[in-house]
Amino acid sequence: MRLTQWTDYSLRVLMYCAACLERVAPVTITEIADSHGISRSHLTKIVQELAARGWLETTRGRGGGMRLLVDASALTLGEIVRATETDLTMVECFDAAQNQCRMSAHCRLKSVLNQATQNYMEVLDGITLADLVAPVASSTDMPNMQRMPMIPGIPFFEN
Repeated sequence: MRLTQWTDYSLRVLMYCAACLERVAPVTITEIADSHGISRSHLTKIVQELAARGWLETTRGRGGGMRLLVDASALTLGEIVRATETDLTMVECFDAAQNQCRMSAHCRLKSVLNQATQNYMEVLDGITLADLVAPVASSTDMPNMQRMPMIPGIPFFEN
């Protein structure tokens, strides 16, 4: 399963804002766009949707920007993915209205892929936004975790 760019960028915005909770100045779209090399206009649309969902608070004008409006430990990765992905249909037969497969009546693939998707979402439901930005004390705590590049002013990314 591959997440859309929309979901990827939504996660980046939410993670960035969660990492900056202690900061006095709000996070700006330009700041995130520059740090991730993402189109500012594309991020603006994403931020509008995240604000409409009640996850971000936005302020226009000088000194404006955005802040995380929800508790990062209450927002799960699964909730974010379900809200931002438009289609979690893994194969054609998942959608009865569009199914043209002639094997559907006796095929076991659908149930296997359905179970895999449920397990995938179950894992995402067990991870919160706070978990994604929590500092890793040492490489022995999470040996498979790659060290994130340092971005000045962002506590999550600093050494």
